[in-house]
Amino acid sequence: MKTQTETKSVLLVEDDGHTCKRLTQAIQSHSELSVCKACRTLEEGLNALLLLEPDALVTDLGLPDGSGIQLIRKVRQVNRKMEIMVISIFGDERNVIAAIEAGASGYLLKDDEDADLGNAIVRMLAGESPISAAIARHLLKRFHGKSTQAPGTNRHGSKPVLKLTERETEVLQCMAKGYTYQEAAAMLEMSPHTVNSHIKRIYCKLEVNSRSEAVFEAVQLGLVEI
Repeated sequence: MKTQTETKSVLLVEDDGHTCKRLTQAIQSHSELSVCKACRTLEEGLNALLLLEPDALVTDLGLPDGSGIQLIRKVRQVNRKMEIMVISIFGDERNVIAAIEAGASGYLLKDDEDADLGNAIVRMLAGESPISAAIARHLLKRFHGKSTQAPGTNRHGSKPVLKLTERETEVLQCMAKGYTYQEAAAMLEMSPHTVNSHIKRIYCKLEVNSRSEAVFEAVQLGLVEI
C-alpha cells in the first residue's frame, strides 16, 4: 500500500499583490507543496519564519522595508538547514552572487514559467540548486571571461541592430511585470494574437527563445524599467 507523500510547507515573501497571488497559486498547484503564509514585508516574513518554521522560504529581493538578502542572512543565523529560493526580477550578477553568498539555495526569475516553480522548489528540497537558464548562461559567460557586453550592445557584443517599437516596449514592460498575455492584451487594448505577434518580434530582436530570457536581456540592456 502506497503512503501519501508528506506536504512540505513554503513561506512566500513578496510585496506585490498581483505577483504574490500568482506565485501562491503556482506553489499550491504542486501536490507536494503548501503555502503556510504569504508575507509582504521583510519584518513580517522574519516573524512568520520564527513562528511557523516552514520547510522552505521563497523570497523576493526588493521588499518595502529592506532587501531579501537581509532576510536570507537573518534566516541563516537561526536556521542553517532551511532551503531558500530567491524569485526576483533582478537577474544581474551582483544580486545573484549576493543571494547565493547569503545562503540562497536557488534563484529563479519571476518571468520563468509558473509551472516550473513548484518543481524547482521540490528539487531544491531534495538537495538540488535550481537556477534560471538565462542567469546560468550569463554567469557561465562571465566565468569563462567571454562576457564583454557594454551598455547598449546585445549579448553577442555587437552594436544593437534592434530598436523596439513603442508597442513592443509596452508589451515587454508588461512581461517584465509578470502579466499574462491576456492581461497585457487587456491593459494595452489589443488582442492576445497581436500581443503574441509583438512577443515573437521581441524574441527575434533580442535573440532569445523564452519569456524569462527576453526580460533578462531587456533589463541588462536597459530597455525596460522595473
